[in-house]
Amino acid sequence: MKINRLLSSFLCAGAVLAATAAGATDSGVTVLDLNAAKPGAEIQPTMYGLFFEDINYGADGGLYAEMVKNRSFEFPQNLMGWYSFGGVEVREGDGPFERNPHYVRLSAAGHDHKHTGLENEGFFGVSFKEGEQYRFSVWARTDRPGASAKIRIELVDPATGGESQVCAKKHIEITSDKWTKYTAVLKPTATVSKGKLRVFLAKPDDQCAVDLEHVSLFPVNTWKGHENGLRADLAQALYDLKPGVFRFPGGCIVEGTELGDRYQWKNTVGPVENRPLNMNRWHYTFPKRFFPDYYQTYGLGFYEYFLLSEEIGAEPLPVINVGLVCQYQNDDLHAHVPSDSLDCYIQDALDLIEFANGDTTTTWGALRAEMGHPAPFNLKFLGVGNEQWGPEYVERLAPFVKTLRAKHPEIKIIGSSGPDSEGDKFDYLWPEMKRLGVDLVDEHFYRKEDWFSKCGTRYDNYDRKGPKVFAGEYACHGRKKKYNHFNTALWEAALMTGLERNADVVHMATYAPLFAHTEGWQWRPDMIWFDNMGMTKTSSYNVQQLYSLNKGTNVLPLTLGGKPVAGLDDQNGLFASAVLDKNDNSYIIKIVNTAETPRDIRIDIKGLPKKASIGSIKVLSLDGTDALDALEGTNMQIHSKVTESTLSAPAVEKRTATLSLGEIPAKTFRVYRLPLR
Repeated sequence: MKINRLLSSFLCAGAVLAATAAGATDSGVTVLDLNAAKPGAEIQPTMYGLFFEDINYGADGGLYAEMVKNRSFEFPQNLMGWYSFGGVEVREGDGPFERNPHYVRLSAAGHDHKHTGLENEGFFGVSFKEGEQYRFSVWARTDRPGASAKIRIELVDPATGGESQVCAKKHIEITSDKWTKYTAVLKPTATVSKGKLRVFLAKPDDQCAVDLEHVSLFPVNTWKGHENGLRADLAQALYDLKPGVFRFPGGCIVEGTELGDRYQWKNTVGPVENRPLNMNRWHYTFPKRFFPDYYQTYGLGFYEYFLLSEEIGAEPLPVINVGLVCQYQNDDLHAHVPSDSLDCYIQDALDLIEFANGDTTTTWGALRAEMGHPAPFNLKFLGVGNEQWGPEYVERLAPFVKTLRAKHPEIKIIGSSGPDSEGDKFDYLWPEMKRLGVDLVDEHFYRKEDWFSKCGTRYDNYDRKGPKVFAGEYACHGRKKKYNHFNTALWEAALMTGLERNADVVHMATYAPLFAHTEGWQWRPDMIWFDNMGMTKTSSYNVQQLYSLNKGTNVLPLTLGGKPVAGLDDQNGLFASAVLDKNDNSYIIKIVNTAETPRDIRIDIKGLPKKASIGSIKVLSLDGTDALDALEGTNMQIHSKVTESTLSAPAVEKRTATLSLGEIPAKTFRVYRLPLR
């Protein structure tokens, strides 16, 4: 499929709006025409959503609220993240969890004034807040029957100038030689961003040792109060976007660098203590920003992803491995699964559908129920492969499509158009996706401003009878550097007018990546930046939220001089779209002025319902500067803001109305909501 390239870049800085521009009157007013009598394509509930990948410490150390690094001692260096003192020994073979076989034994240090224990550094520190509650848990046993011992749990501030480093402590008595789960709640007396967790053998008996496994610390205040929960602030930010779809778990981590470290969903369900460690392919991808302790504990697994989708009101969209590892990292075709050896991969897909939707009498449906969710998750979409390309992808995708169509025709299958927004891989894959009969095609584009400026009509000439589009990963990467800043978010808003106008073709769109830890990032820009104590929503977040909360239900024709308002040559950087919202009987108009000059805009509305009037108009405006957003923890400086105002209602005469918007400043994105009375 060839991309329409009829557009040129917007006028250079300082250009003056020509009086002869399309739709402009002699007075210099730009006139847009809105035809309210012809509601068009339905806008899918999934139109604007979220894509999650465990990159930039998005899961462990991020959305997943576990505060202990390497809690089961399964990292390749078993005590990575831990400091040990006294009699500490890593053991394996008779632990409580088959797939996490290692544990530690604490024995007396051999002198009354020496100490045995462990100290965990957490993810960029163990961070805690004064007065908040934190739930510590551990699986433990004594090393012989009839013995008991105590461990002391502390939250400490090593850098304090006070008399004591200890900000909270609790004692736990270990009373059995059988593996047992013990818990305690800690309430710190200070707020500390770079603290540590300490576990002491508090009352040693030279004849008795204590074994510890799965040492865990969570805030009590997790999202929805789940014990194996998510950070409340980060999950709330997702909920506030009101997303229609939630794609998980990636991205390139679905593929893995080698088949052994690909993402396997079956390893991420069942008891959290028995989910095996997996290497995160992002920890070695960028040696210039290298994090050798970046692993996946799978504590945030497919059950938690499905549950989060449900709780934020989004359709779940899992992506599974198609039998290919990352093609960027593997030129040798022998690195992949042979196309005639895919049975277990296809069975994984079928079992996943059963886990999500199956009756509780089925094997995987029963596991879902055992985990706490007897009702099905109502899975409707499944991505097969991530960013694959070439005949090797097509020949592996084909048997998945054949089997899924036969056994689960209700599931919509999502294929890939490769890693590029155009070019040979893209042009080869689109016809193949149509031939295979997938329902949607996942397009990815991380591009600079000039590419976005020319893509206002990208989807205008797509095949209306072919698969639908899922813009699964996209973001504007600035010319200066790939920082977050307002100007790139403005170009994302401009592109999205074209997504919206072509809602009959584009059914889903998700910005990427979603999260980045300010101390652990490897990729930018990102939608939400966070550290252990808080978060910052970027200009791109604001754009996504303005679209999602003002999605509407049907496209309305909006034109400038008879053409779509899509940054065309004679439109001087103006982009716009309009929708009808049947839910509250309103019209919503989105206008993006990417130019360096303001625009005086009028909208002529025709085809209003009989006897209708228009109420007071709500105006949401995203304004900012092109300064780069500063990365200073969660005090990240975002050079934009959303403001709200109102416009007086226009008079309606003979089912028409003239709405003067006045001057829309340069570099501005505005949403106008017109209620019908």
